[in-house]
Amino acid sequence: MDFVKEFSTFLHEKKIIRFGDFTLASGKKSSYYVDLRLIPSYPQQFRKMIKYLQNEIIKDVGLDRFDALVSVPTGGLVIASALAIEVVKPLIYVRSKPKDYGTSKSVEGKIWDGMKVVMIDDVATTGGSVVNGIVSLKEQKIKVEDAYVIVNRMEGADEALKAQGVNLHSITTVIQITKYLHEQNLVDDKILQKVQEQIKIK
Repeated sequence: MDFVKEFSTFLHEKKIIRFGDFTLASGKKSSYYVDLRLIPSYPQQFRKMIKYLQNEIIKDVGLDRFDALVSVPTGGLVIASALAIEVVKPLIYVRSKPKDYGTSKSVEGKIWDGMKVVMIDDVATTGGSVVNGIVSLKEQKIKVEDAYVIVNRMEGADEALKAQGVNLHSITTVIQITKYLHEQNLVDDKILQKVQEQIKIK
């Protein structure tokens, strides 16, 4: 079984992805809920996920093509921290709003003009928090061309990042997870249909 199938089953078994009726932080209704902040509680799977992400970045971008990893607190920062240790790259992060004390910085870590970074986050829905981070980085003359997330919820993030000149990569998508679970009879036709309707698969 390949990693993504195994990972999908793990997410379901540990109730990291749940299906039903949920209200998201944005107030939007959703037919499923995914909480990747639970993954570090399972270190073996967390390590496998980090290794898989590392290999994807090596394959797609190449470790010599960027200077540092960057993330936005908090979900993505845990992933980016573990990944930075594996790839031996500096880590910086973008605050959702500049701190109102000390140096009032919006970007934490050692930065310089023209530095090139790869953005890491846990989940992408509309891409809002990542786009805000990218805008803050560009203001500091930091280049971002690639962003990686674990799960793409496929609700506009690809287009939002493309508008910023950034390619969005993901380990998997919500539809891929749901289809794998459906194939294994872990979710029924109705759940698959609801997820497809939510992301407007024609």
